[in-house]
Amino acid sequence: MGFIQEFKTFAMRGNVVDMAVGIIIGGAFGKIVSSFVADVIMPPIGVLLGGVDFSDLAITIKQASEGVAAVTLNYGKFIQSVVDFVIIAFAIFMMIKAMNAFKKKQEEAPAAPPAPPAEVVLLTEIRDALVKK
Repeated sequence: MGFIQEFKTFAMRGNVVDMAVGIIIGGAFGKIVSSFVADVIMPPIGVLLGGVDFSDLAITIKQASEGVAAVTLNYGKFIQSVVDFVIIAFAIFMMIKAMNAFKKKQEEAPAAPPAPPAEVVLLTEIRDALVKK
């Protein structure tokens, strides 16, 4: 029972749960970016390049024959994956840059000076009372 309890303690730590949530959201974000690239970015680029559909770009290494599929080098899908990566990396960079700017503003805000100890306050009151006499 010790192993299961230890695993449960590990799995329920805040960092592990936060990481799991981040991975799930990152996967969903990746799908959104892939769709954005494939469905919005690449078609106009393909039209500009003469109607090229990047996902169909491939070099046939061996032709199909008698029930055996053709062997192809699908470099168009690779190009699309590189564009996906660049857009995701740029979005993450912008998010981290915004977070760092926010942290910097918080750090620059001057902290209120700490309140003097009670002894100092009492001595100051005594000094002020003596000065008034």
